[in-house]
Amino acid sequence: MEEAEVREKILKGAESLFSRFGVRSVSMDDIARHLSVSKKTLYAHFKDKDDLVVTMAQNHLEGDRCAFADISSGSKNSIDELYQMSMTIKKDMEETNPSMLFDLQKFHPKAWQIWLDFKQDFIKPSIVRCIERGIAEGNFRPELNPEIMAINRLVLIEATFNPDVFPKDKFNMVEVTTQFFDHFIQGLCTEQGLKVFKQYK
Repeated sequence: MEEAEVREKILKGAESLFSRFGVRSVSMDDIARHLSVSKKTLYAHFKDKDDLVVTMAQNHLEGDRCAFADISSGSKNSIDELYQMSMTIKKDMEETNPSMLFDLQKFHPKAWQIWLDFKQDFIKPSIVRCIERGIAEGNFRPELNPEIMAINRLVLIEATFNPDVFPKDKFNMVEVTTQFFDHFIQGLCTEQGLKVFKQYK
C-alpha cells in the first residue's frame, strides 16, 4: 500500500472513531488497534494525536467546502440551497458524537481554530449570500439583515452540539436540528417563500 493510501486510511479510521466516541476518549492505541496497524506506523505519518486531529479536521472541512459549493451551484433557489445545506449538516450530526466539537475546543485548540475559521470565513458568508439570494427572489423578507440571520443560524447549530444545552440522553440531535431549521426558514420567508418551503416538508 502506498504511503499516501496508508495516511488516508489512518485519517478515515481516526475520524470514524472520533465521530462515534468523541476525540478525548480515543487514544492512539485505540486507533492502531482499530486499523490493525502499529503505533510506529501512526507516528510515521503524524507527529502526535494533536497533529492527527488537526489534519483530520482540515480534510473533513475541505470535504464540506466542496459539498456546499456543489449545493450552491446546483440548487434551484435559496430555499433549496438552505435545505440541502441543512440535510448535509443533519447527516454529519447523525454520524457524530455530540462531544466532538467540545473535545476540540478544550483539548485541541489548533483544530478548534480551524473549525472557527471555516465557520467565519466560509459557512457564514455562504449563508449570508444565500439569504441575499432569497431576498432577491422574493422568497425571504426584504427587511432582514442577512448577516444577523447567518449568525443566528450558526449559533443554533453550535447549540445543538452542546451537551449542556441538549443532553444526549434527553434530546435527539436530528430532531433538534430539524426543528431549528424549520423555525429558522419560516422566520425568513415571505408568503411566496412559505409556499416554496412547503414543497420540502
